[in-house]
Amino acid sequence: MMQNDFGLISIIMAAYNAEKTIEQAIDSVLSQTYTNFELLVVNDCSADRTAELVKSIAAKDSRVRLISNVKNSGVSYTRKHGLEEAKGDWIAILDSDDAWEPEKLEKQIELQRRTNADLLFTGSAFMDSEGHPIDWYLHAPKEVTYRQLLKQNVLSNSSALVRKELYAKHYAIGDGMHEDFAIWLSILKKGTKAYGVDEPLLIYRIAKSSKSGNKVKAARMNWNTYRYVGLNLMEAIYYECWYIFNGIRKYRNLRNN
Repeated sequence: MMQNDFGLISIIMAAYNAEKTIEQAIDSVLSQTYTNFELLVVNDCSADRTAELVKSIAAKDSRVRLISNVKNSGVSYTRKHGLEEAKGDWIAILDSDDAWEPEKLEKQIELQRRTNADLLFTGSAFMDSEGHPIDWYLHAPKEVTYRQLLKQNVLSNSSALVRKELYAKHYAIGDGMHEDFAIWLSILKKGTKAYGVDEPLLIYRIAKSSKSGNKVKAARMNWNTYRYVGLNLMEAIYYECWYIFNGIRKYRNLRNN
């Protein structure tokens, strides 16, 4: 088990009607080889057993804390609520339907110590909606710049490890865009690089609802993200073409496997 001298990591997990998946997500956090963390599960007024399940786990492990929104607020506001409660100098995000491999945090910390990075990510494995593994993973480049990230968002939200100060400064809220993508672009826009661990340390769940109709919505949200970070019309068109090309290639790999 890794020494915990890196400092406290605050892991933010937004949760809404997540009773089918949240125990797997939390278990993957509690299995981390780096153990100096707090897990902030922010319940966005779920109507199922989400809060009950989290309370049961928190009663056994003091590192887990349940936070509740006063009203249903959406994922970007819910994560912001977690950010406001976070005590660590570093923030990690894990969606309530995803999971981590046990050495996820440890390997990112090792890379941070070598590079002094402010923002890190990992490769992504995939599972279907029932949790069955898909035999393909998205590689993480060694490093990624602002312009490279514009072409393809290889920085999966649930794989990120970022300095809290930086995350808070560039935090974005907007239901009509990919707010996590906007945060990473805003951080990198000033010349910062993100550093990747090229191992599938995140296991991302592909929901059944991810059909072609939602791909159109995702492309529209991607366009809105480009405009949010300040791209002009021609730049947005150029990078949206890259987004579509890389998206087709990614989903072809997922479908074939």
